Amino acid sequence: MPKRGYHHGDLRRALVEAALKLIEEKGPTGFTLSEAAKRAGVTPAAVYRHFEGREDLIAEAARQGYQIFADVMEYAYSNGQPSALAAFEATGRAYLAFARKYPGHYIAMFESGISVHRSSELAHVAARANGVLEKAAAELSQHIPPEKRPPPAMFSAHIWAMSHGVVELFARGAAGSRSPFPPEELLEAGIGIYLRGLGLVAPDS
Repeated sequence: MPKRGYHHGDLRRALVEAALKLIEEKGPTGFTLSEAAKRAGVTPAAVYRHFEGREDLIAEAARQGYQIFADVMEYAYSNGQPSALAAFEATGRAYLAFARKYPGHYIAMFESGISVHRSSELAHVAARANGVLEKAAAELSQHIPPEKRPPPAMFSAHIWAMSHGVVELFARGAAGSRSPFPPEELLEAGIGIYLRGLGLVAPDS
């Protein structure tokens, strides 16, 4: 493959894009830096001018993914207003939409084993994404008596785990995991049951 004439920023972006495609095709551990370089049309030596190793490259893909994810979640939350419940449910649907539209980023973020604390930049943007759910949880549960109110971090973690489980089992074509219900309906029903348990939604809602 002929080498391309990349500028500094363009090469870094091309390497991340190549890695994302390889992650989708082979998983986060199924490719080498040499393969990423070949996919981007450069020599392996060129990769090391931008990334220390394969994990560093995947971490950058994860950082970009969290940036997109945070933007998507914030948009969903803002457009789900005026009710706190509508905004909260919108973030759940946004989670499923992100996983479908950005599978390479999603895998780099959640299935690569890369810690969000690998860099301060990655930790910051991951915290921003999580902060959207925590804010939604805090606003939705403010009418629960303090002694019965779950901490926003716990509340949001429960919904995050539920969303992640629906994505992993039913929204990404996992082998042998077929549901008679659309993933969105499963998640909405699960969130509804959880919220009714907290007394935030009427039993007949």
